[in-house]
Amino acid sequence: MPVIQSRPAEPRDAMVIAAIYNVGIQRRTATFETRLRTGDDILMWLDDPLHPVLVAEDDGQIVGWASASTYRSRACYEGIAEISIYIDDDRQGQGIGKQLMLAFIDACEEAGLWKLVSRIFVENAASRALCQRCGFREVGIYEKHGKLDGVWRDVVIVERLLPRNLT
Repeated sequence: MPVIQSRPAEPRDAMVIAAIYNVGIQRRTATFETRLRTGDDILMWLDDPLHPVLVAEDDGQIVGWASASTYRSRACYEGIAEISIYIDDDRQGQGIGKQLMLAFIDACEEAGLWKLVSRIFVENAASRALCQRCGFREVGIYEKHGKLDGVWRDVVIVERLLPRNLT
């Protein structure tokens, strides 16, 4: 397993993050998104100190990214974040996702978040297994949560508490 360095994303990383995300969008296996992203789209993610964005590097090359975003706009939910994690297609299955996710969880906890949530396509076994290995629990299934290319898709809801911030 390669030793991956995780670090906060910087503006210079935006194009590579977009490229990795766009492969995921085009494959239709991990997101309801259909609009490809640009570097400018990604730059908007980087201005929010409460919601970390990390990249994983192997020998200076970005091989994955993880981001947190607002879960709901109400003040009572400020410590909950929706998360995404994507690994370069050529590097999947090498343990990079777990290394990045664990560093990302730490960064989210340091940012003051107390819960991370996500929705995963039910058939996305790799993402479900990654979340399970990193301490997430499956809460339930949203049936027919959205349409992708005209087909209704179900998603598994996952959550992970960040205990340091629950006092």
